[in-house]
Formats: sequence, structure tokens, C-alpha cells
Amino acid sequence: MPEIPMESLMTSTLRGEPWGEAAADIMAAALEAVDPGNAVRRWLRVDDDGVHAGDHVLPLTATGRIWLVAVGKASVPMAAAALAILEERVAAGVVITKHGYQVGDTALPRMTIFDAGHPVPDAQSVAAAQAVAAMLARAAAEDLVLALISGGGSALMTLPPTGVTLADLQTLTSDLLASGAAIHEINTLRRHLDGVKGGGLARLAGTARVLTLILSDVVGNPLDAIASGPTVPDASTFADATAILARYQLVYRVPAAIRAYLAQGSAGAAPETLKPNDPRCAQITNVIIGDVAQAARAAARRARVLGWHTLILTTYLQGEAREIGRVGAAILRDLAEHGQPVDRPACVILGGETTVTLRGHGHGGRNQELALGAIRDLAGTSRVALIALATDGGDGPTDAAGAVVTGATLARSQALGLRLDDALEANNAYPFFAALDDLLKPGPTETNVNDLLLLFAW
Repeated sequence: MPEIPMESLMTSTLRGEPWGEAAADIMAAALEAVDPGNAVRRWLRVDDDGVHAGDHVLPLTATGRIWLVAVGKASVPMAAAALAILEERVAAGVVITKHGYQVGDTALPRMTIFDAGHPVPDAQSVAAAQAVAAMLARAAAEDLVLALISGGGSALMTLPPTGVTLADLQTLTSDLLASGAAIHEINTLRRHLDGVKGGGLARLAGTARVLTLILSDVVGNPLDAIASGPTVPDASTFADATAILARYQLVYRVPAAIRAYLAQGSAGAAPETLKPNDPRCAQITNVIIGDVAQAARAAARRARVLGWHTLILTTYLQGEAREIGRVGAAILRDLAEHGQPVDRPACVILGGETTVTLRGHGHGGRNQELALGAIRDLAGTSRVALIALATDGGDGPTDAAGAVVTGATLARSQALGLRLDDALEANNAYPFFAALDDLLKPGPTETNVNDLLLLFAW
């Protein structure tokens, strides 16, 4: 993971304040704990018995080759760590990362590297999936396919079925993201419209064994939802995918080719995803090596060292971002007025991932909107702060990872002529917090394990 300067986790509200410096230190500790390279190094090793992932051992003969597929925002450091461990045993690999996540001086021998679109797939996403399919066609029964999966993989690697174009999938993805659909619902659609998702990557591996190390960016770590489960059996159906479109009134908004393909699948005329009872599943091993709970625990440990009374309230936080912001404000008011659920100085930590239902055409992301939603309820409350942080360093289609709110934020914004209601109506959190210099901008962290909501009272 790139070195994240402490200053990049500062804002005008945090800068120069003892509690602000502590908050930045706590955020840095959380990010360091889910460093993807370290996670791979903790879990992966090789010896004469074969390749080990925790308690799992996959024998590898002298002639057996390893084919590496790394996809997601953490793909480069995960691949680099795996190559350092496995060395010449890796015959070849494909590494797929997000545009702007620079490889720099990282040495990745025998790897073909793609940078592709996120959160909406692009032509590089398709080219990368095609390269993976071509490489895995060379895998034999004695070989091992090592898949390194992290958040963002759904968009970064895509293989549309016959009759469905990339433009069709781009339209679908944009419509789903704007609808307020949960990530597991979005991924159900993705799995049924893609040849590498819903166990598709494992199918492409043929008779080779598959080992997948997963850095989870989905609440609760459901394997089939992380990057749309490229090596995971899928219990959902074409009918489920169609029902999701109906739930969000998207059936007649999505491209006709998608409606037609889903109808074919429901009628049995298109292949279903890999199912749990498929014999191929016996050749697949999936292992979670990092998640938001690890980040939350590391934040709590650092907070305690710094003298804060600490509580991890949940790592299953979900819901509409602006409403979760109000919940965060309510907890802070309880801390301020009643000293509960923990004594001051207090650091309450929540992890998870919220959603945003788009109402306008503003600029922002779910963490910025969560912070925006807290401002009014928190107004006037002294010695408290709410910090919403995307662990990947990028919140929605912005260069910010989140934002900071205190009881003074509303008054400060009004002094600058900013209109909170207008920003909420337009989903326009980014320029609002930019004017206050309260955006968090650590840059790409090259990890991704959901979001953290940190509540401070001192």
C-alpha cells in the first residue's frame, strides 16, 4: 500500500487540533491494518507440500504451473506480494486495476497489466477479461489458478454475453447505481450478464484447481457478492435478476438487449451461473484475508493507545447515506449530553457501506453525502466530530475519500453562503465540503474494505 502522509488525512477542521491529529492517526492505523500486500503475506506460503492459504493446502507437482489473476483496486500490491512468495512457480498472470492506480516501480514479471473503468466498466474491462480467458485456456488439471480478488472487480473485469454490448452494461450499471439498489442486488444482475462472474472465472479454469484470496469490500463478506463472485457458486437465478429490475422500476429503462438476454435465461435458453451443487465447486477454495472488521479493530486499538474510550458499534452498517448521517449525529448528541454509550473522550467506530439514491446531478459520494446528512442534526453540539471515510481513498466518482463534520459546520457553511438544503437536494456534497476545506483526500490507498464512520467526543 502506498505511504499515506498524515497531512493527506487532515482537513481545516482537523488541522492543528490535538483531537484532529489523533483522528488522522486513527484513520491511518485502520488503513495500514488492511494493507493488501501484508494480507497476502500473512495468508499465503509455499513449500514442498504445495501452496498453503491458512489451513488449506493445495498440492502442486513439480510440473504443475500457477496461473495468476489479480483483479480489483488492491490487485497490484496483492499480485506483487504473491509473486514474491511464489516466484518462478507462476507461469503467467493478468493484473487488472483501476484507472489512476499507478503501478509505479512495482516489479510484476510475467504479468500483463490492465487499468480499467470503475464504477462503470469500459473497453479495457472487456479486454482484460478476454486476456484472462485466453490465459486460462492454457491451464491443465495439474495446475493451480490463483485468483486475488478485491473491491472494484465487478467493473474492472467484464465479459458480456452474446448479444449484449459493453454500452448496454454501462447503461445498466449507471441506472443501478443511481437507483439506490444495494450492492448485492447490483451484483446479482452483473453475475447473470457476464461470463467471468458468478463462478465464471472458475469455469474458465477448466479442470485446474482454483485458490482465491479475497479482500472483502461487501458488508458481511458474502463470497458471491465480492467482485460478483468470479470463483464462487451462485444461488441466485435469472428470475431474481429480473425481479430486481422490477423492484427499482428499471425493466423498461435498461437496454432491450439486456431484457432479451434475461428472458432467454429465465426460459433456460442461456446458461445459468455456477451453482453450489456443481461438481466443479470441489476444485475451488475461497479464503477471506481482509475486511472492514480488521480496519475497525485496528482503529479501536490505536484510539485506546491514544487515550480514547472506544467502542466498535457495528461493522454491518447499511442504509441510505444521508439517513445514516443523522444516526451518527444522534449517537454524538447522546455522547455529548449523556456520556453514553461510552465515556468521554470517546471514539465510536462503525463500519459498512451505505447507498445513495440520486435526486439531482451534483458531485459527491456516499461518505460525503453521509456527512452532509449529519450537519443539521449536529449543529451547535460542542466538542464532537463525525468523520466518514472510504478505505479505498475514493468516494464515488471523486478524488475525496469522505468528509468531516462538527457542531460548527452548519454555521461555517452559512457564513460562506452555502445552502445545505440545496446541496442535499442535488446530491452535491463535494463542492459544499470543498468550500469548507473539510474533504479527506488521501489519494488511492490501493486497498478497499468498505467504509468507516468515526464518531469523536472529547
